[in-house]
Amino acid sequence: MVFQERTYSVLLVSAGEKFAKTLAELMPPARFWPVTVVKSADEARRVRLSGGYDIILINTPLPDELGVQLAIDLCAHSDAGVQLLVRTELFQEVYDKVTEHGVLALAKPTSTPMLVQSLRALCAVRERLRRAEAKQATVEEKIQEIRLVNRAKWTLIQCRGMSEEQAHRYIEKQAMDTRSSRREVAARILEECG
Repeated sequence: MVFQERTYSVLLVSAGEKFAKTLAELMPPARFWPVTVVKSADEARRVRLSGGYDIILINTPLPDELGVQLAIDLCAHSDAGVQLLVRTELFQEVYDKVTEHGVLALAKPTSTPMLVQSLRALCAVRERLRRAEAKQATVEEKIQEIRLVNRAKWTLIQCRGMSEEQAHRYIEKQAMDTRSSRREVAARILEECG
């Protein structure tokens, strides 16, 4: 398998311009793009509604709240990797509160290598979430197909007086004979008999 480097969209929430600039410099555009910088929790919530992000970094404190609730909310309502940077004296308390919600916490002040490492960890978290999303979508598609096929079976039972076994065999045979999916056959049956 050939390694493909992905580009990650980033939402950076920081009241401090210096910190935001330093962090943005650690994110090369070939790997992290676009990088959106906002200064408050309210602004972050508004911006997040307009589009999804792969990575969300929150530098606490923010002018309108500490940022803990923002991190929890964003983690609950998005598939982004969320990291909260918090002062060392508050770290343990915040860590205990946010970890169960899937938020990564990092004590500050921190070093450049630690920030780079945490960005890599967030990329790994995002990839894992991406795979889980794909798996969930596949399961949901299968469930929808099963429901559609079952509706078609009941339609055949009612319309054509077939038994459930006969209706099942009919759908399977039609799919093989017409080189169609069971979903397509079920949709045709519902359209014809509906």
